[in-house]
Amino acid sequence: MLQRLTLPHILLILLLLAYGIVGALFAIYTPAWQAPDEPAHYNYIAQLAQNGCCPVIEAGDWDSAYLETLKANRFAPDLLANLSAVQYEDHQPPLYYLLGALIYGVTDGSLTALRLYSVALGAGIVLAAYAVSMTLLPGKAPVALGAAALVAFLPQHLAILASVNNDALGNLIIAVTLLAALHYLQGQRVRPWQLGLLVGVGLLTKVSTLFMVGVVGVAILLRLWPGRASLVQWLRAVVRDGLAFALPALLLGGLWWARSISVYGFPDIFGLRQHDLVVADQARTADLIAQVGFGQYLSSAVQTTFNSFWGQFGWMGVPMPGWVYTLIIGLLLLCLSGYVVGRLGHGAAVSLQGDARKMGLLLALMLLLAVLAYLYYNTVFLQLQGRYMFTGLIPFALLLACGFDGWVSTVRARLPIAGRFAIAAYVTALPFAAFALLDVYLLWRVIVPALQP
Repeated sequence: MLQRLTLPHILLILLLLAYGIVGALFAIYTPAWQAPDEPAHYNYIAQLAQNGCCPVIEAGDWDSAYLETLKANRFAPDLLANLSAVQYEDHQPPLYYLLGALIYGVTDGSLTALRLYSVALGAGIVLAAYAVSMTLLPGKAPVALGAAALVAFLPQHLAILASVNNDALGNLIIAVTLLAALHYLQGQRVRPWQLGLLVGVGLLTKVSTLFMVGVVGVAILLRLWPGRASLVQWLRAVVRDGLAFALPALLLGGLWWARSISVYGFPDIFGLRQHDLVVADQARTADLIAQVGFGQYLSSAVQTTFNSFWGQFGWMGVPMPGWVYTLIIGLLLLCLSGYVVGRLGHGAAVSLQGDARKMGLLLALMLLLAVLAYLYYNTVFLQLQGRYMFTGLIPFALLLACGFDGWVSTVRARLPIAGRFAIAAYVTALPFAAFALLDVYLLWRVIVPALQP
């Protein structure tokens, strides 16, 4: 078996090992409860382990004054007497928490063990990022490794994956569903009902997976695009595959929706109306715009979204040093210019034809929907946390890796010596893998000192 390992496989294994080590360091050494909403996610798991499925969100589960006191005092131990009452995530679908309850029972409720559970799920996202990239660009292993490295080591993403948060399982299911949809587009052995099962499992995990209904729906339309078939034949095929996809998705999602209706009433199938009532004093976007004006709000929103996408730790209270954001902007400009340089020089880093073009459209749609979902959420609540767009992280990471590869391909073409060595192509992955070193620096020099009680 070892003889069949290629250089890309070896590098992928090393990447996963590095992710596991750095992720474990974050899980172990990030001060307790210093991740967004971690107490509420933890308490959901505790309730399941102690009382069975499933908790109900109700008045008293959200106490903004108590939370602000905890955050201001870095979750000091003498203030944690009422921490178990922080339960404002109780409306969430249960799958992540049910699996976590098993770990809770075995480890006597260890916070670190539950964080490591999320880290393990994150390894699946990293693998899926590599597989998605190789499916779209089978001859571009360096690009795939670059995309996987960014998914693994983007500081904010790693911090979330090393916390107790249902984003880990939700985004894993999104990633696997995307991969399956791409294989379906290629005509491989993925059936619409299998896509429906994946989407249904997502609906049992987190509401943020809902947009994958649209992504899979478009995949079905693209796969069955008429070609030489008549319009009537195409419509019949779309209805056939659409129903095969929708039935298992509705069946699985409907299990949780029926329960939500029975508890919160129709039409609150996601429990979100009840959640909004419980967190009624949460900051609202309209209130801030009324106070400071739309222009100042927009400027602040863009800056905060950018910073928190890349790294703004704890409960949004600990940004990275300014020089880190400057380097990231430089990397983004380098990747963007790589497309231009690649096309003018050695050829575009990405040239999609046929099924690959359809897959590219699907990835672009996924990224667009992730951004639109973030914008929509912020039309009501003031939640300028870039991490909410991690549902579209894989296509974003692939986009950056392709851009940087434009530079690498051009330089290799113009330097005959570099072109002779296959390993030179893997320079594409280096700037994204280097985020691992940045993560370790941020953990010891920024996160722990700033958030330790």
